[in-house]
Amino acid sequence: MLRAREKIINVVMAGHVDHGKSTVLGRMLADTGSLPKGKLEQVKATCQRNSKPFEYAFLIDALKDEQAQGITIDSARVFFKTKKREYLIIDAPGHIDFLKNMVTGAARAEAAFLVIDAAEGVRENSKRHGFLLSMLGIKQIAVIVNKMDIVAYDKTKFENITKEYKAFLERIKIDPLAFIPVSGREGDNVVKLSDPMPWYKGKTVLETIDMFQAENLPIDKPFRMPVQGVYKFTKWGDDRRIIAGTVVTGKINVGDEIIFYPSGKTSRVKTIEAFNANARNQAVAGEATGLTLDEQIYVTRGQTATTLEDPRPNVTSRVKVSLFWLGKRPMSLEKEYIFKIGTAKVGGRLETIEKVFDTSDLDANITKNVIETNMLAECILKLNRPLAIDLVSDFQQTSRFVIVDNYNISGGGIIHEALKDEQSWVRDKVLLRNYKWIKSMIPHADRTQKYDQESTVVFITGKHGAGRKSIAKRLEEDLFKEDRLVYYLGIGNILYGVDADIKEAGDSREEHIRRLAEVSHILLDAGIILLVTAIELTQEDLDLIRTAMGEGKIETVWIGKDITTDIKVDLKIDNPKDVEKAVVRIKKMLVDKGIIHSEF
Repeated sequence: MLRAREKIINVVMAGHVDHGKSTVLGRMLADTGSLPKGKLEQVKATCQRNSKPFEYAFLIDALKDEQAQGITIDSARVFFKTKKREYLIIDAPGHIDFLKNMVTGAARAEAAFLVIDAAEGVRENSKRHGFLLSMLGIKQIAVIVNKMDIVAYDKTKFENITKEYKAFLERIKIDPLAFIPVSGREGDNVVKLSDPMPWYKGKTVLETIDMFQAENLPIDKPFRMPVQGVYKFTKWGDDRRIIAGTVVTGKINVGDEIIFYPSGKTSRVKTIEAFNANARNQAVAGEATGLTLDEQIYVTRGQTATTLEDPRPNVTSRVKVSLFWLGKRPMSLEKEYIFKIGTAKVGGRLETIEKVFDTSDLDANITKNVIETNMLAECILKLNRPLAIDLVSDFQQTSRFVIVDNYNISGGGIIHEALKDEQSWVRDKVLLRNYKWIKSMIPHADRTQKYDQESTVVFITGKHGAGRKSIAKRLEEDLFKEDRLVYYLGIGNILYGVDADIKEAGDSREEHIRRLAEVSHILLDAGIILLVTAIELTQEDLDLIRTAMGEGKIETVWIGKDITTDIKVDLKIDNPKDVEKAVVRIKKMLVDKGIIHSEF
């Protein structure tokens, strides 16, 4: 009687093109009787009809153009089982033009076979694939030296390849599980030990696959759950507001105090929900789950949840990374890209490129202003807003990212270091403020419903004398007459009141802006639509305000024909003299963005 099989393991077959990955896999399936009934005979008959020699790779390469060209283009998925467990084997393409497909195939693997041609030896993609497997966090690697029949089963040839490739793997901190001399075509050392290679006393490919260990879910690590979405179901009187996501590491319990980054807002877990299942008291790593909170706070997709007892993630917009570029066009300093980390998606660009090198030669450091296709780089990224991130030395699962260029995934990498950015000094104050914040008994959602509006700060900026105040005051008057909870705040109200102690101290613009943001934060918490006028706000000012306000809603309006700073605005009013028209346009924007819930 067989013992219960262990957890299924995902294994990727990687290596240079034509080194025989599909052949080895096809031979293992054939020799273990794992093929569907009649499949082997069917493929052999097809080859005979087409006057084409049979290859075991044809059992795997299902795409017609793959058989025609003799290469694997896409990643084939093969289910395989031994007496010990079940496997999903991913046969990844080896051709350099399909390197992105290889990464996609390997992304969810826990272990890998890396195949090297005994005649050709270690090639560029042999090293590239090894490096990419390392970046993906795959440490369980066994190396298959294939086509030993072509080199007359030469032991010295096998030993030389083993020595060379083992030295390379050591440099990227991988300790290979085994080196196996194999002939996929003849079946040597695939399922049974080879007669032509009596000098090899190790395990076969079939025996080696059972040496791979299933990864344990990281339940013992600190809790991390990237927020996928926030859902509310109002049908049948269901008033739950569910924060949904997949627990990446650790565990969470009902009653735990929870904190969301980068905002730093806190609450306590009220219930733990699951789709089409009863509520439970705990969720652990690997589980898709939903949380409801005792106190409703503003949480959005892309934030990361942890507990107050766990080490907090780093919050910054500047990170030092290693990245691999797969895009058709070089990655450059001038262009903006989309960076996806967990469920967060944010624009950003390369700040500096420190080193570029080809993974086929780790000694060849190149100084460049771009990152060419299939090159690795150590660089600093500057994101458009701060994110909660972890370092690869602490959490592999939450330190990986991908880069999107023109809607295509064009690169990816791992985060080594969180660097200070322009708002680091104020962010620390915000996290402490949110931690110490004494919450009202009135939930924000109740204020929104009662006032029929979303609390928002509208910054009305422009050149001196552009008519900002006239428009803001008239807008306040109109909204007040419509029973809106609205307040106009001129920058002078802050400068000569809250800022009186620093007004005469010289250049304290950053602190003035921070205090303005703190006042705005309080008024937004009260449910108010706040109208603020200030002269020529810059993008740096706005970034600081966003940092200080956390997740508060902000809209910006520029008054005047020419925008004289680098600020990115939501609305531009070219003719400030027509106050009535300007007010109508701003009110329309508030309606279009759902800030005012009913038409005016």
